[in-house]
Amino acid sequence: MKIPRLTDTTLRDGSHAISYSFTAEQVREIVRGLDKAGVPVIEVSHGAGLNGSTIQQGFSKTPEVELIKAAVETAEHAKIASLFVPGIGTSEELKEAVEIGIKVIRVAVHCTEADVTEQYIRLAKELGIEAVGFLMMSHTQPAEVLVEQAKLMESYGADCVYVVDSAGALVPQGVRERVSALKKALSIEVGFHAHNNLGLAVGNTIAALEAGADQLDGTVRALGAGAGNAPTEVIVAALNKMNIDTGISLSILMDLAEEVVAPIIPAPIVIDRDNLSSGYAGVYNSFLLHVRHAAKQFHLNPTEIMEELGRRQAIAGQEDWILDIALELAKEKKYQVIK
Repeated sequence: MKIPRLTDTTLRDGSHAISYSFTAEQVREIVRGLDKAGVPVIEVSHGAGLNGSTIQQGFSKTPEVELIKAAVETAEHAKIASLFVPGIGTSEELKEAVEIGIKVIRVAVHCTEADVTEQYIRLAKELGIEAVGFLMMSHTQPAEVLVEQAKLMESYGADCVYVVDSAGALVPQGVRERVSALKKALSIEVGFHAHNNLGLAVGNTIAALEAGADQLDGTVRALGAGAGNAPTEVIVAALNKMNIDTGISLSILMDLAEEVVAPIIPAPIVIDRDNLSSGYAGVYNSFLLHVRHAAKQFHLNPTEIMEELGRRQAIAGQEDWILDIALELAKEKKYQVIK
């Protein structure tokens, strides 16, 4: 079985879980550990990607430019990557990140909107960096639709396309179907990014590898949106058990998880009622903090809001629906009480 390339996204996806509060010193310490362990790619940006520090997405404690600089200056071997979401980031932020020193950009869109990635993937290649396509919310579409979208990204010059389980809603069979379909249809690499809302992040990651995935994602101590991601250290341990030598030091990763990352986490990352309802309903993981705030404001159960978001098939960028739905549900409850 092919040895996959691992990307650690603690310093991007993990920022959702700590309300975008990473400091430059924390970035240096985590990058230092990941780099020493031999992790080949480390993703650093706001959780919503370049230029994501906004009132809608959540403001960063430290400007992401400073965090990316800290990562680039610290890494001796690993490539530094950033996430880019068209409509949130612009070409200017992408160019600035390349000037700072990122080597990989991961262009993320809803899995039916690959056409809007063209100018950014082409720009990335013009700027001389690796371009990765991210098909978010991949659970919402069958394999054949993902193939069509991935082929578009490939035609724009992408070096890899990811099946992204943004809501932690996929099960192993669905992962295998999607990853194997992309592998058969594309001449470029295929990746997989998991979330753990159904408790399947590591299992799904292994399923993706067995289906031919070339690149896999994880976060140290599972630090990520919702119920977190597949823990990088657990992925490495599992691969070691499978006699797949990634060249990454498990002992260094375990020390990093226990001594550096764990103290940063404000609360244990568990599959609680809210996270399970998000994965079961197939709702984008980064919605959770906003859902909890709205539920508290309108005296609702977060699960009620999650279920309605799932029924409406909400996607990234539709965070404004959360308040609208909460208000509608609160009015409906009040009407039923009065009636």
